[in-house]
Amino acid sequence: MSATELTINELGGQGDGVANHDGQPVFVPFTAPGDRITAAVEATRGTLISLLAPGETRALPPCPHFGPDGDNAGCGGCSVQHVGMDLYAEWKRGLVVAALKSRGIEIDVAPLVPAKPGDRRRVVFAARRAGDGAVLGFNRAGTHEIVNIETCAIATPRIVSALPLFKALAAQAAVAPKPMQMGVLDTQSGFDIAFEAPFQLKENDRLRLVAAARKAASVARISFNGETLIEKQPPQLDFGRVTVTPPPGAFTQASADAEEAMAALVMKHMKKAKRVVDLYAGCGTFSVRLAESHITHAVEGFAPAMNALDRAMRRMQGLKPVTMEIRDLARRPLMAFELKNYQGLVFDPPRAGAEFQCREIAKSTIPRIAAVSCNPATLARDLRILIDGGYKLKSVTPIDQFLWTPHVEAVALLEK
Repeated sequence: MSATELTINELGGQGDGVANHDGQPVFVPFTAPGDRITAAVEATRGTLISLLAPGETRALPPCPHFGPDGDNAGCGGCSVQHVGMDLYAEWKRGLVVAALKSRGIEIDVAPLVPAKPGDRRRVVFAARRAGDGAVLGFNRAGTHEIVNIETCAIATPRIVSALPLFKALAAQAAVAPKPMQMGVLDTQSGFDIAFEAPFQLKENDRLRLVAAARKAASVARISFNGETLIEKQPPQLDFGRVTVTPPPGAFTQASADAEEAMAALVMKHMKKAKRVVDLYAGCGTFSVRLAESHITHAVEGFAPAMNALDRAMRRMQGLKPVTMEIRDLARRPLMAFELKNYQGLVFDPPRAGAEFQCREIAKSTIPRIAAVSCNPATLARDLRILIDGGYKLKSVTPIDQFLWTPHVEAVALLEK
C-alpha cells in the first residue's frame, strides 16, 4: 500500500480528520484541519504515516498516551486531544447542530458548556491478567487490545494517583485470561469499584480480593458482576442537599460539574411548575434537586436505583414530597392521561432515547419539558415528536462531560 499525500479539510463525527481523495472522503485518525500528511489509504480509511506540515488548528496533546506515537500508543480513551480548544468546542457543538438539522429542526444551539481536564469522576477501565499482574487502561480504537496506562488527562487526580492500586486489585480479580471491565467512581467517601467480567470468582478468589481491598483506605466498596463483596463505608454522592449511595455499577453522571450545569438548566425551566414528574430518574440526580421547591414524582425502571433514592429521601427533612414508581418506561411509558396533573416534566433516558414515551408526552398538556440526552441523534428524533405534538423548542445547550471524545450531552427546553 503506497503513501498518499493528503490535506485534511475538517473533523469528522468521530474526531478523525477528513480529506478528499479521488472524489471520496478519507478518514485519518490523529489529524487536524489544515494538516498536510502522507497516509496509507484503504477505501475510506487512512493511516497516518507522516505529518508534512501541521495546520493552524493543530495542538499538542496533553496526555503522553495519546496518538500513534504516544507512550503505549493510542490508548483509545480520547480521540481529539490534537486540536485546539476553540475548534474542539465548535466541533462538538456542531454534532448537536447536525443531528437536529437531520430532523428538520432549526434553532440557534447555545455554545458548548466546556469540560475541564481532570474532571471525570467516573471512569470505566478495561483490564486483563498479565503474568502475575494486570494490564489496565483502555481499548485501542477499533480493537480489543488493552493499552496499559500510567496516567490519564481526563480522570480526577485521585483516580490518577490510585492507578497502581487499581492494577493491583485488577490482578486479584483477573482469575481468567478473558478481559473485564473495571468501573471506578470517585465518591466523597472513597472509590466505588465495580468489576464486570465474563467469568465468576471462586471463594478463594473472593477472599483475596476482599483482603486486598481491606488494606486500601481509599476503597469504599467493591462489587463483582453486581454482587457486593465488601463495603467498608457507603459510597456517597451529593445531589443538591441530599446525599445518595448509588447501587453497585449504577449510572451516575461522569462529571460533577456537568451534572450541576444540567441541573441548573432543568431547575430554571421548572421554576413555575408546582408538580413535576422526573422520568428515567436513576438515583435522583434531578428528583432530589426538584424536591427543594416542587412536589415531585420520580419514575425509574432499575429498582436498586429507586431504592437508593428512597433511602436517601427518608434521611432528609425540609423537602417537598417525593413519590417514587418503579416502571420500565421503554415497555410501559406513562400515558398522556397519567401526566395531566403535572406542570413540568424532565426526562433523561439511555442512549436509545425515549421514542414511545415522547409520543405520549406529545399528546399531553404539560406546559414545560426538559429533555436531557447523551445522544444527539435520538434526542433530535424525540424532539421532532414533541414539536410535531405542539411543543415549541426554546433552547438547546450542549454540555461536555466526556472531554476529547465524540460524546456530548445536551439539555433541550420546550414549552407547549
